[in-house]
Amino acid sequence: MKLCVYCGTFNPIHNVHLAVANYTKTHFDFDNILFIPAYKPPHKNIDDELANHRYNMVKLAIQGVPGFNISNIEYRSDKFSYTYNTVKELYRMYPAIEGKINFIIGTDAFKEIQSWYNAEKLKELLRFIVFPREEKVKREKYDYFKNLGYDFIITDMPYINLSSTVLRSRIRNNKPIGTLVPKQVLDYINKHGLYKDENN
Repeated sequence: MKLCVYCGTFNPIHNVHLAVANYTKTHFDFDNILFIPAYKPPHKNIDDELANHRYNMVKLAIQGVPGFNISNIEYRSDKFSYTYNTVKELYRMYPAIEGKINFIIGTDAFKEIQSWYNAEKLKELLRFIVFPREEKVKREKYDYFKNLGYDFIITDMPYINLSSTVLRSRIRNNKPIGTLVPKQVLDYINKHGLYKDENN
């Protein structure tokens, strides 16, 4: 089994998240993409209630999409959602994994990968599938990470300028987001009155 995981806060999940997952499934040899919403992401202050909303929205967004699945692995622990711990647990849960676990990540996060918890051990466990988070990716800049022993590929998917931060700002300012998220996610946000407050 080849496993590809998509970790993130997904606060909220939006159409670019789904486009990235679709690109990965289409262009690489994966039967499944496993979405793993972070429960307690390090360096971010997100309360338990919002964490549950984020999980529910991911579940709604991928419901019925062939090859998309969701895991609550990070919700089963009260510890911070460090990627290293999650990946180690995934190897334990799926002993039939073929090769390394594949890990979807943006260029912005990948540039900071050396600062992640247990980065030296983590790089031995993962193959990174890196997506542009900038207009033009200067690929030669990433030779540095090859020299450090990271296994990764930078995709050719065009950069789409959308983030969850932008979505939350639009909601707080009563601007429409209907074309930016799946309808079921929009309905959920409206039903629960999410992101009206500056604190989430």
